[in-house]
Amino acid sequence: MKTTLELPDPLLRKAKAMAAERGESLKDFITEALVAHIARKSGGQREAAAPAWMKHYGGLAHIAGDVRRMQQDIDDTLGVVNTEDWK
Repeated sequence: MKTTLELPDPLLRKAKAMAAERGESLKDFITEALVAHIARKSGGQREAAAPAWMKHYGGLAHIAGDVRRMQQDIDDTLGVVNTEDWK
């Protein structure tokens, strides 16, 4: 739905700058801010949409086993102490 809002110039400039820093459109930035504000005022975070960065959270879960295996290989290799090197 389209609507027209009158915002103070400094507030609009700050919102535009913050949206640009986050790589979001002004519409998405303001929508997220309103959802979060309404959720806080109504006393629950359940109504709030997840922040934009959360849509990527867990996106690599399918390789978690590989990451654990590689980390174990690194730990095994670097965790070996050659006592001859310490004499």
